[in-house]
Order: sequence, then C-alpha cells, then structure tokens
Amino acid sequence: MDVLTTMTAAQATALWSGLMILLLVILGVRVGLARRGNRVVLGDGGNPAVLVASRVFGNAAEYIPVAIGAMAVLTLLGMPAYIIHILGSLLFLGRLIHAATLSPDKATAGRIVGICLTWLPLLAAGAMLVVHAFVGGRPL
Repeated sequence: MDVLTTMTAAQATALWSGLMILLLVILGVRVGLARRGNRVVLGDGGNPAVLVASRVFGNAAEYIPVAIGAMAVLTLLGMPAYIIHILGSLLFLGRLIHAATLSPDKATAGRIVGICLTWLPLLAAGAMLVVHAFVGGRPL
C-alpha cells in the first residue's frame, strides 16, 4: 500500500482512470458474449440476460467518462493525490458493485449501494470543481 501513499495526483488519476477503462472494456465484452450466447444481433432481442448486460455496460459508459474528466480537472487544479484516491476508489467500487448486482427483477441492495458509491463521489467532485472555480488558490 506504500505505493498508493507516494503517488502523485496525476499517477492516482492514471490508476483509477485505467481501472475504470478496463472495467468498461470487460463490461462491453460481457455484452458481446451475452448477445452471441443468446443469438442476438442488435440490441437486447427481448432477452433479459442481454438486457442486463447492456444496461450494466450502458450505466458504466454514462458515468465513467464523467468521473475520469472530473479527476483529470481536479488533478490539473492541484488537488492532492489522496482526494483522487478517495474519489477514484469509491467510483470504481460503486461501478463494480452495480455491475455485479443489477437484476432485471428488482432493485437490489447492491444496486442501491453501487449507485450511492457512484453519485456521492461525483457530487463531491462537482462541488469541489465549482468551489475551486470561485475560490481558486490552493486546493482543499
């Protein structure tokens, strides 16, 4: 864990961005495999397994680019690495939990936890960016 505490903010952003991009690719592959296994050429074909795989990927594709952008701008603004690690780890964990627990039948506790672990760091990052725009100067 010593390597995490000695990283720069740019290295922390690279780590969490890279992990989230890899997760996005894995989720995309899962969509392709679900389509192939259920003989669906385009869309979900009305198949629940393909629908879930598609939505898991879609949700990740909606949030991950925003998260990477926020972390990159916070890094450029001079935020310390520990802030990036907190945001990145919560976002990554949220996307993992959401991907593992999304169900077509009901809203699971894991889905709700995954959503919260995605939204809370994004809200925090958004607030930091807005505050920094007006306050400027040294990071929090």
